[in-house]
Amino acid sequence: MAEPVRIKDAAEARRLVEEGGHTFVKLGVSDIDGILRGKYVSRTKFLSALEKGFGFCDVIVGWDSNDQLYDNVAYTGWHTAYPDAPVRILPETCRTLPFENDAPFFLCELADRAEEICPRGVLRRVLAKAEDMGFMVSAALEYEFFLFDETPDSVRQKGYRDLKPMTPGFFGYSVLRSSVQAELYRELIETCETMDMALEGLHTETGPGVLEAAIAVDDALRAADKALLFKTFTKVLAQRRGLMATFMAKWSNDWPGQSGHIHLSLKDKANGRPLFRDEREGHGVSRAMRHFIGGQQALMPEVLAMVAPTVNSYSRLIPGFWAPVSATWGIENRTTALRAIPGSAASQRVEYRIAAADANPYLALAAALASGLHGIEKEIEPDAPIAGNAYDLKDGGGWDLPRTLWDAAQRLKGSRPAREMFGSAFVEHFAATREWEEREFRRHVTDWELKRYFEII
Repeated sequence: MAEPVRIKDAAEARRLVEEGGHTFVKLGVSDIDGILRGKYVSRTKFLSALEKGFGFCDVIVGWDSNDQLYDNVAYTGWHTAYPDAPVRILPETCRTLPFENDAPFFLCELADRAEEICPRGVLRRVLAKAEDMGFMVSAALEYEFFLFDETPDSVRQKGYRDLKPMTPGFFGYSVLRSSVQAELYRELIETCETMDMALEGLHTETGPGVLEAAIAVDDALRAADKALLFKTFTKVLAQRRGLMATFMAKWSNDWPGQSGHIHLSLKDKANGRPLFRDEREGHGVSRAMRHFIGGQQALMPEVLAMVAPTVNSYSRLIPGFWAPVSATWGIENRTTALRAIPGSAASQRVEYRIAAADANPYLALAAALASGLHGIEKEIEPDAPIAGNAYDLKDGGGWDLPRTLWDAAQRLKGSRPAREMFGSAFVEHFAATREWEEREFRRHVTDWELKRYFEII
């Protein structure tokens, strides 16, 4: 197993490519939906772009996950003729691709005006705010995903019905399943280690063919990079083995949805001291942690579109299926949207459980962090922590969330804190893309409607 490559700057990236004899380099940038868009470039082009940047058609922030062009955004469209947006290569994100003879791969960011709506740029601005407040941010993301004994062709031939999961039935935390599939588990673990996105844990979840992977903690920007890469290359690995992985929020009425939980903690930038633990307080929840949770609770309805960004996301948010339905919090409570996890000073943290696997990791992390920072800044006190089953609360305990993507987009668009935290250009653009997503859904007749209305109504 190859060790992760460590690149600090453009000079080291140049040396890696030149001395490694690589004739082509692969580059990738996140689109609005968190899909990695990219291309191969020649060594000559790459070395030039390291210094000067390069152009990438700005349609990648002007179309949806199905490559359909938005008709309601200002930044790009037919009215701008889809010019190139300036892009910078990020040398420190270098990975080598084990499937491609260790070819170099680099993440990139949109620059100049395009940076206002670049998902990675949004997170960087929130992290700059944290730094100005004197904080360092640690984060870790964990994902549930289903594996199917299918191919991109077979799922289409079947019309996405009667799909065959990799393994049958309920069997969470199964040693049997993971041992039978040991080669797949090992290849995934080793690929993650080689690509500098090492896992802290990997196990079967409850459901047919579903796994959960916890990516090891890192500083927040690197954690988001790792999450983006993990989702992409888990799909790559699966398809290379004749399988398919899905990170949909909920693919079946019969099984729980798929989460993309976010773990967050803060340290003092001056001395590295963890800030979420105070032995004098109940459960060790410090004042900073309490206000952080207060901000997350208060702003969750306004930023929900960033952490539940698809129509399908809202099919997951139903009672009793391991997904929260209101902006509640509790101590070690997995029925609430925010789970305070007591521990040592280094391990005490908040788990943002509302997020689904389908969210763009940059935007979901930006929303979870920015709302927490807002709480510290405004000294927002949360409600009393929920003990027991939060699903039993009448009317969500007064913390109801938007129930549709359209409603969530309207809450985001009308949120003054969101505009202050992420910038009005991003809020307008992203809210419009979610409105588009909802409109695309409304244009289609579902199987449920046909079965319910075709004969009887």
